[in-house]
Amino acid sequence: MKAWKYIGLRLLTWALVIWIGVTFVFFIPRAFPSDPVETMISRMASMSGSMEATQVEALRRQLRVQFGLEGSLWEQYTTYLRDGLFGFNFGPSLMNYPTPVGEIIGRFLPYTLFLSVTAVIIAWTLGNIIGLLAGFRKNKRSSKILEGIAITIYPIPYFIVALVLQIVFGFILGWFPMTANILTTADRGAFIASLLRNSILPAISLLLVGTGWWIISMKSLASSVAEEDFVQYARYRGLSERRIGASYVLRNSILSQVTALALSLGGVFNGSLITEIIFNYPGVGKLVQQAILSSDYNMILGTITISIIAISTATLIADLIYPFIDPRIRYS
Repeated sequence: MKAWKYIGLRLLTWALVIWIGVTFVFFIPRAFPSDPVETMISRMASMSGSMEATQVEALRRQLRVQFGLEGSLWEQYTTYLRDGLFGFNFGPSLMNYPTPVGEIIGRFLPYTLFLSVTAVIIAWTLGNIIGLLAGFRKNKRSSKILEGIAITIYPIPYFIVALVLQIVFGFILGWFPMTANILTTADRGAFIASLLRNSILPAISLLLVGTGWWIISMKSLASSVAEEDFVQYARYRGLSERRIGASYVLRNSILSQVTALALSLGGVFNGSLITEIIFNYPGVGKLVQQAILSSDYNMILGTITISIIAISTATLIADLIYPFIDPRIRYS
């Protein structure tokens, strides 16, 4: 019974977070000074020449319906919740009219997932391993060196790292392309090779800074746990240092790292904005930038709504698996 109560409360929190998030996302773009319908009409008029007033008005009404701007604000909001949140139907994109937003996101999202998820998982794994060693064996010289490297790398903004990598390995050495130019070909082998080559520099820029943060955070947690009485008692019992590190220090330090990992994995659905812009990488982050510049309401709503749902769901999953990771937590 306690387990079901625990799960029910977490599901309720998950639903409330999503509802509050998408509500803000709905109202904020409508505060923008530009109107996507008028922008679209101006674009069409410039391409087709002069248009009669009746044609313009009929087009305006049609576009307002398609962009979810017809009716009162409350009617627009309920329509958005029904079609967007529950149906993932965000309407056509202003930038690529009349292509649906969901279809465009579906083309860009796999690139972001491949780049960001891979970088986050590798950085989390390496960072926690190194941080555990640095915190558990903090008096060793190697631990101090690793900690120093992490402290040096972490404060550097990842877009600065991206620019340095682009200049050194792309412009000066010419080992990798400065901007992504992924081949869209039916040859699967050529496509994978092109994808890997164009993803290396963006991934390294995310990996270096991300690993530095995980090292610092895990080292702080592990060094604190290593001073606890139960760790000293384990040593008095004659347990090996490897077993103490894995069974005592790691298990009692990893919980908050799992939470941060869940948030990081959920956040990748919004793309690594600056990195994707610098390398012209065809991910969701670059798509969000283009949508903001074009005042593409539907695209902004679609990408951010998916990101909110992803982050909330990742956090929910982390909450549900906590009792399996840390025996001190119970379904209560």
